[in-house]
Amino acid sequence: MPENVTVIGGGLAGMASAIRLAGEDYNVTIIEKGERLGGKLNQRTGKGYIFDTGPSILTLPWVLEELFEAVGKDVHDYLDIQRIEPGWRTFFEDGTTIDLTSDLPKMLEELKKVSEDDASRFFEYLDYCHKMYDLSMKSFYRDSISGVSDLRANHSLKEMWAMDPFHSLNQTTERFFKDKHLQQMFNFLIMYIGSSPYDAPAMLSQMTHVQLGVGVFYVQGGMYKIAEAMESVLEELGVEIRLETEVEKVVTKKKQVKEVHLAGGDVLTPDLVVSNLEVIPFYEHLLESKKLRKKALADRKKFEPTVSGLVLLLGVDSNYDKLGHHNFFFSEDQEKEFQQVFKEKKPADDPTVYVGISSKSDSSQAPPGKENMFVLTHVPALQKGEDWNKNFSGYRDVVLSKLERMGMTGLRDRIEYEYTFTPNDIESLYGSNGGSIYGVVTDRKLNGGFKMDTKSSVVDNLYFVGGATHPGGGVPMVTLSGHMAANAILEKHGSPKKSCKILR
Repeated sequence: MPENVTVIGGGLAGMASAIRLAGEDYNVTIIEKGERLGGKLNQRTGKGYIFDTGPSILTLPWVLEELFEAVGKDVHDYLDIQRIEPGWRTFFEDGTTIDLTSDLPKMLEELKKVSEDDASRFFEYLDYCHKMYDLSMKSFYRDSISGVSDLRANHSLKEMWAMDPFHSLNQTTERFFKDKHLQQMFNFLIMYIGSSPYDAPAMLSQMTHVQLGVGVFYVQGGMYKIAEAMESVLEELGVEIRLETEVEKVVTKKKQVKEVHLAGGDVLTPDLVVSNLEVIPFYEHLLESKKLRKKALADRKKFEPTVSGLVLLLGVDSNYDKLGHHNFFFSEDQEKEFQQVFKEKKPADDPTVYVGISSKSDSSQAPPGKENMFVLTHVPALQKGEDWNKNFSGYRDVVLSKLERMGMTGLRDRIEYEYTFTPNDIESLYGSNGGSIYGVVTDRKLNGGFKMDTKSSVVDNLYFVGGATHPGGGVPMVTLSGHMAANAILEKHGSPKKSCKILR
């Protein structure tokens, strides 16, 4: 029976798989090239400001609860998780503002401000989204799904038909809402996984239930506390963590990983390997066998990377009272924006800009009277050889001009600390394909909305976790991918323990 597991990459997915396997008495080693664990969920500080550099919104906290429960821990002993209301504050070019809140009476009033007719259909829309979420709880959130055959194993034909397979998310939104503001706001929830509402399947309308029915949450002390909590559990379980250590190559023999070569000369000989490095970059840069690499990448065109991003971390020496914790400044023409980013593969002329200000909910994140702003603008993933440094200064001006025009008066003059991440930085730091933030794009025509397989198609003892694999990108999704990979290993190889706990 295999006992030794090497996890390549210490992002949330890698840590989640390591926790589950260590909880079943596997000997687990995490190899992380960065100075700390967490992957894209990371942290930067300066001049008294604290910034989460990656995910800033927490949804589906039950995923973290189940991970910790699987090894006999209570996540609430490690984290102070609090609900945020409103979940989003949204701003439009014509001056319209809408709060997206799970307080349904308040949400109804927000909708009535822009359209009485659309407000009358709100609960019908919520019911549709809730049904999509319930269907997902039977399969997508519980098993590794890589195609229609996996769906058939979990659902009746009636349930599969109820998933509305012939419509896009945007078509569903337009069916319930006629007002352009509401269409744009509910469509944009798909950007939790970095995809286009015009291409993503209607079933992902469940993101509205995730937002309003389950809620938006924050971890006091910053989202990086999640990584710190998971690291504490890893240490309690005896997992070896090797930071600032890079994997140079993975050597196979007879479709089995035999050696993992590290920078500095060390060679590991694990029984199993879990890669938190994305699937395509793993095969391109680490797998030594050219023959297996070519075979593994044969269908790569189906799995295009999601969007990347331009991130500005801004320490601002005053407060913007009209802003909430999570703010979205929408483009004037959503169809043009998605067309430019997803089809033309160029930054939008008028992008939607997200501004997260955790100091609105947590005074520890910024000096008194000041605010820490995480400013994210989605841009296309990098093309081969593309250098975003050439675009940076011009597009930074586009973003800041938009924010100043839409109410954040004098923003440039109030910045006293700034740090930036371009798509090139994201690619370099985390090895993601083209600097992708959320893994593989969800496109019903390109890949049916499915992700890449958890189990390697060419190497028998290799598994993948993270946003490129099922169920996709975002804190809960990549954490679930770690659960699912561990479950797949336990189901195939068993546990060194006498009994094997499998998450429901």
